[in-house]
Amino acid sequence: MNILLVEDDPSISEPLVRGLQREGFSVALAENGESALEDHELSKLDLVLLDVGLPGIDGFEVCRRIRAQSGVPVIFLTAHGEEIDKVLGFELGADDYVVKPFGLRELAARIRAVFRRATATEVMATDDLREFSNISIDSRTHTVRVDGSEVTLTKKEFELLELLSSDVGATFTREQILRDVWDEHWFGSSKTLDVHISSLRKKLNNPDLIETVRGVGFRISAR
Repeated sequence: MNILLVEDDPSISEPLVRGLQREGFSVALAENGESALEDHELSKLDLVLLDVGLPGIDGFEVCRRIRAQSGVPVIFLTAHGEEIDKVLGFELGADDYVVKPFGLRELAARIRAVFRRATATEVMATDDLREFSNISIDSRTHTVRVDGSEVTLTKKEFELLELLSSDVGATFTREQILRDVWDEHWFGSSKTLDVHISSLRKKLNNPDLIETVRGVGFRISAR
């Protein structure tokens, strides 16, 4: 995934570039809004990480100009957590909003989640049917079949299976799953997730299909 990081503070940008590269991302750096808009082809980018407090053209204006040219996903990075800033950012077309300081794992998970959401419409239009192992998932009709026989899932069970199967073999953290399937403001017990995983394993009649990655989360077995 090709990412453009727009950040003027080297104490933030340098370790962030290294960390994201370790996470498997290809990262280009722009130190101000002018450079981001003039020196980088938006069509070649998969996502933009955009600091709000840039010198010269601020992040909000950069986002507005990006949106006039491209639908590339944008995540704001900012030290400001006030609601008015968030509202403005989303109105300008930002896809997510991460307040400093943040952890690298959290940011990487948000990047992947935003990218999946941004490409979901295209995937749905070209590939409504997803098949792996002995299971087929039809996102258009919200139906799941095991060995050709339909299995009845709850709405949350279906959304959970759909998320995990969006990247077979990849590990999804508990926090990421709760945010994407439930709600970013979820305050309930994480045991809710374990209950749904257990139910899915039983209904799919394959206890080894959804693997537990101890201390991290869950993944669909790639075997």
